[in-house]
Amino acid sequence: MNIDKYLVNKDEKIKLADYPTTDGDKFSEQELKEKLIPESVKKLKELHMKLHAQEEKGIVVVLQAMDAAGKDEAITYIFSNLTAQGIKTTSFKKPSENELAHDYLWRFREAMPARGQIGILNRSYYEEVIAPRVHDLLEETPLPDELIDENIWNLRYRQINDFERYMVENGFPVVKFFFNMSYEEQRERLLERMKNPDKNWEFSFSDVKEREHWDGYQEIFEDMLSKTSTEYAPWYALPADDEWFTRYIVSEVMVKALEQIDPQYPEITGEEKEELEKAIRKLEKEE
Repeated sequence: MNIDKYLVNKDEKIKLADYPTTDGDKFSEQELKEKLIPESVKKLKELHMKLHAQEEKGIVVVLQAMDAAGKDEAITYIFSNLTAQGIKTTSFKKPSENELAHDYLWRFREAMPARGQIGILNRSYYEEVIAPRVHDLLEETPLPDELIDENIWNLRYRQINDFERYMVENGFPVVKFFFNMSYEEQRERLLERMKNPDKNWEFSFSDVKEREHWDGYQEIFEDMLSKTSTEYAPWYALPADDEWFTRYIVSEVMVKALEQIDPQYPEITGEEKEELEKAIRKLEKEE
């Protein structure tokens, strides 16, 4: 599969209408569930174990989307298969009073992975150029008045790009997924959550309220993707109406990211190797 077809090109002013929410080339759900995804996850698991053992690099994974687009399911079906010690998942909601008292990136620092980890941001610092813009919330924050002007969003895009460059240059590649879901598909998924008692817990009344701002969100997503898809931290726009196919793309992109790192299990040499051989002989004598 050519995963590059889902890349958002650098410096391209995009329209989400040009990025399909469903892919006619997708495989059957049965093939995805029984063959392709298990095979891909197996490769991902092996590479992740090496990354965790080597403890030289980590990966930052950003998941952004409208409600019900499939972020949580991607975590469940793909990332939950990896060794727990090498995964760090953080979900972000509306900032607290304490978080608002700091710079807007402050609350995201703790979510960054250690070397040997994959850090998953279920929503991310990109919320700081989305929700405040949709709902015109900046006036309610403690920001100094002189910092709030028409250029603030482009300023934040530049700051986020700089932050991601910093992470990449320090050994933490950044992989970003935008779940591109259609208006009609979101309606169907929200109705399923509302009508199915087993899925009621997934539903929030705010999901329906936020849906009223759909067009505003789409415009901001287009601006965000256009100005923050870079060579060192590109966005992947996923056809999120196809749930299982989207999960397969996520897995394959992660495999590619880890193959580029090419992690290896540490080798024991010198005095440590001698000590290992002594320990082996000691335990073997216990028989």
